[in-house]
Amino acid sequence: MVMSPELDRVVVLRDRAAAARHLARICFKTGPPTYTGVELEWTVHDAVDPARHVDAARLAAALGPYTPTTLDPTSPARRLLRGGAVTVEPGGQLEISTPPQASVAALVEATQADIAQLTRLLQAAGLRLGRAGIDPYRPPRPVIDTPRYRAMRQVFDRRGPAGRTMMYSTAGLQVCLDAGEPEQLAARWALVHAVGPPLLAVFATAGRHAGRDTGWASARMVTWWRIDPGRTTPVWTPGADADPVTAWTTYVLAAPLLCVRDDGDWTPPRNVTFADWLDGALPRPPTTDDLEYHVSTLFPPVRPRGYLELRYLDAQPGRDWTLPLAVLAALLSGADTIDAATAVTMPVAGNWRVAARQGLSDPGLARAAAGLLDLALPALPRLDLPAALHHEIDQGVRRRRQAATRRQR
Repeated sequence: MVMSPELDRVVVLRDRAAAARHLARICFKTGPPTYTGVELEWTVHDAVDPARHVDAARLAAALGPYTPTTLDPTSPARRLLRGGAVTVEPGGQLEISTPPQASVAALVEATQADIAQLTRLLQAAGLRLGRAGIDPYRPPRPVIDTPRYRAMRQVFDRRGPAGRTMMYSTAGLQVCLDAGEPEQLAARWALVHAVGPPLLAVFATAGRHAGRDTGWASARMVTWWRIDPGRTTPVWTPGADADPVTAWTTYVLAAPLLCVRDDGDWTPPRNVTFADWLDGALPRPPTTDDLEYHVSTLFPPVRPRGYLELRYLDAQPGRDWTLPLAVLAALLSGADTIDAATAVTMPVAGNWRVAARQGLSDPGLARAAAGLLDLALPALPRLDLPAALHHEIDQGVRRRRQAATRRQR
């Protein structure tokens, strides 16, 4: 008998082998690389006074029927006209998740239409979207409080204030790419990690927070690392020889619990990992649903979710979100660009903290970034973009390449 997906979600996990099998099935769905997706986050500001706090009621009034149920449990939570789902992060940041598309051009068209609709809703309420990866004007302040967010805050507070900054002040751009065929997986997995530091550097927008310069090119990225290394450090590192499925399984089982869903407080005991839970550390055994929820509380720079979710980019101003999307799609468009980009980035592939601190001020990262953009530009025609969009992206990438080249001198 074939078990329905609904029943399968509550199967009890008896041991680590069962958990590993489930992770392999849900996190790495291989096949021809076809689809691309994006998730865009923004801080939200008063159009006249960007440092003014925007509360939940004002956000809900602006979003109307598109308000997510976390903000208004009675909302119909409609999708935007091109299918994007609107969510609100704990600090009031807005996020659009658009359905994946079989072409970058279709993805850009649909996403930009949903952004335009969201922008109109906010403008009518005197609000606007932010343009940076961390709130440049306001200190961290909660807008939404749910059992998940309360548990996160309790756990992160054990290490200091970074958790609240991450939850209430940061905004990222997530690019989602197919894992590829089984024989492609290792190379694609390595590449999307290796290009992370130079792309973080060239697209960093998070240098100013709460009215002051932070001294970091991407204060957003370093804030994520400070919350809990067991759930935010990269899964892949240069020279790693473990296959992606094995490496991810090890990472997931060793990560401490962030939430244990219950009728009351979701805060887990200190220092209990998912492997500990499998070994009997909690009163009841975990289920496949618990494992999937645990995965949703892990935030490495690349997270496998059936596809590869790249989480290391800061939010971009205006239409600039299309630039890193197109660069990544171009670099992954063929075995030739994958091999060449891996070679270009390997000398700096582990330099995440340098990228967050110095950005393109680091000569090695500037050199690698320029090399990546040099590879992406001639590969852009493979994306079959409309002429106007191709020109816009080509010019934007060239400007970023010039910036990287200047920093090498």
